[in-house]
Amino acid sequence: MSAISEARGRTPRRSPRRRTVDTSRIEELLTQASDIVLAEGFTTITMDQLAQRLGCSKATLYSVAGTKEQLVQTITRRFFITAAEQIERAVAEEADPRQRIRTYLTGVGTAMRLHSPALYDDMVSYEPTARIYRKNSDAAARRVQEMIDEGIRAGVFRDVDGTFAAQVVAIAIDAVQSGALLQSTGLSAGDAFSKLGDLILDGLSRPATS
Repeated sequence: MSAISEARGRTPRRSPRRRTVDTSRIEELLTQASDIVLAEGFTTITMDQLAQRLGCSKATLYSVAGTKEQLVQTITRRFFITAAEQIERAVAEEADPRQRIRTYLTGVGTAMRLHSPALYDDMVSYEPTARIYRKNSDAAARRVQEMIDEGIRAGVFRDVDGTFAAQVVAIAIDAVQSGALLQSTGLSAGDAFSKLGDLILDGLSRPATS
C-alpha cells in the first residue's frame, strides 16, 4: 500500500466525476499545487484539502491528475525538468569550464533548497518519487563527468580519471539522497550540493604556478 494513500486499506480510485478544464487552468492549478507540496510535503495532505486550498472542485483537480499518487509524481517530474532547464541555461552562459561546473552544482543546490524538509522526507520515502529522484541524481553525475572531461581537454583541470571523479560525485549525491550525509553534517540538501561543487573544483584545479 502506498505511503500516501488517502485511506488505510483502500486503493485510491479515480473520481467518477471528471471535468474538462482548459490547458491554462490546468497549468495554473499544477503550479499552485506544486507550491503547496514543495512547502509542506505530500503525505498528510488529501485531494479534498488541496481542492479547498486551490479554490476549485475536486472534480476539477482530478482533471489535473487522476489520483493523488499521479499528482505528486507529476509535480516531482515537473520540478526536476524545470530545474534542469534553468540550470543548463545558466551553464550555457559560462565559457570557463571551472565556472560551468560550479554553476551547475550551485544550481542543483539552489533547486534543492526549494524542497522543504517535509517534502524531501516524503520524496525519498515514497518509491515512485524516490525513483524519479534517483534518475535525476544519476543524470547529474553523468553531467558532472561530461564537464570534468571538458575541463581536462581544455587544460584547466588536472588530468584525472573523469569517470572516477563523477562516481565520487554520484556517491555523494546518494549520501545526500539517503539522508546519511545530511544527518552527519547537519547540512540541508541544497547546501550539501553547493559545498560539493567547491570541493570538486579545489581537487580538480591545477596548482597555481609561480
